Parts: sequence; structure tokens; C-alpha cells
Amino acid sequence: MPNILFLSDNDVFKKDILDQISYHIPEFKIPNNEDDIIDIIIIDEKLDLLEKCFQKEIKAPVIFLSKTDKTCNNNIHHTIIKPLVLSSFIDDIKSSINIFENSNDGLLEFNKYKLYPSRKEILNLRNNETIKLTEKEVAIIKYLYKNQGKIVSKNDLMQEVWGYVADVATHTVETHIYRLRQKVEQDDVSAQLIQTSDGGYKLKL
Repeated sequence: MPNILFLSDNDVFKKDILDQISYHIPEFKIPNNEDDIIDIIIIDEKLDLLEKCFQKEIKAPVIFLSKTDKTCNNNIHHTIIKPLVLSSFIDDIKSSINIFENSNDGLLEFNKYKLYPSRKEILNLRNNETIKLTEKEVAIIKYLYKNQGKIVSKNDLMQEVWGYVADVATHTVETHIYRLRQKVEQDDVSAQLIQTSDGGYKLKL
């Protein structure tokens, strides 16, 4: 569920690229809110569009689309020459996310925890214990982290983590969160990971 920020002055090109991303890698999301956490940035030709990212201190990898290979900017992680080869472009996006999640910038820190998404591990800084997680457990934490400060409903988790339609009668979410709490919190009140509030869930920050 990585969030992609695409910056371009060409609205037609931007729409076409985002449509292709949504079709070929539907697990990637186009955030509606400018304050959403960004996992990857794609810049179309104009480097000055990066300024808004620097102002927000976004650490996500940056892919720059250029008509030449002479781009020189230390903040660019990868330059792709236009016109794009769609299959290579999609592969580059996936690769950039994998590299980012394996870097120090890709880990998530909250409430004396460090989550390493690609390694499927969470480190409890209270006792320096590393706990192995399942793919779904990592996805739950990541989604709650990206919606920090908000209450996430069971239906939202079902749709975003499992891809189910809303209102499906199942205890999948409750079961996974219960097991995740048991595995990570281990009856330590200070180590609370996920809070239940108003019928939904939020990460304790």
C-alpha cells in the first residue's frame, strides 16, 4: 500500500501515468490528502517541483523523468529517460520501494518501536527484543501508521489489507489484531501497540 506522489505540470501526461500505475500496480495508492505519508515521489522534468518535498522533509525515494541523462541533483535517486518504456518504469517503481524499505529512511518509528517492513520485524526499544511479523501484521501496522491520528474502521482494514469489500461478515481483522497485540505487547501496558477506539483502531504514537 505505498503512497505515490506524482508531480507534473502536464495534467494529461500525469493522468495517463497515474492510470497506468493504478492498473499495473493497484496496491500503490494515490493520496488524496497532501499531508498523507509519501513512500515514493515521481517528478516530471521540473526539478523545482521538488522544493515542496524538501519543505515537508519527505524522505521517500525520488524518480525523475527527464528527456536527457544529464540531470545532476543529489536528491534524485533514479533518473528515467523519456519516452518511457512502461514495463521498465513499473519495475523501477517497485525496485525503488524495495530499496527504500531496506534503508534506514524506510523504517517506521513510534512509541519506542522500530518497524522494518521489508524484514517483517519490529524492534521493541524497551527491551531491545526483535519480533518477527507476518506480511499481514506488517500491512496492518503500516496502514495504521499512514493514518496516524485517525480512527481506522474494520472495513477500511479489510479493504486495504485484505482487498475485501466492505461489510463482509468475518472476524479476520479482530483475530489478526488480537494475535499481533499478544505477540508484541506481551502484557506490558507501556508497550501498547494498537488502540481500539469508537469501533475502530489506531496506532499508539
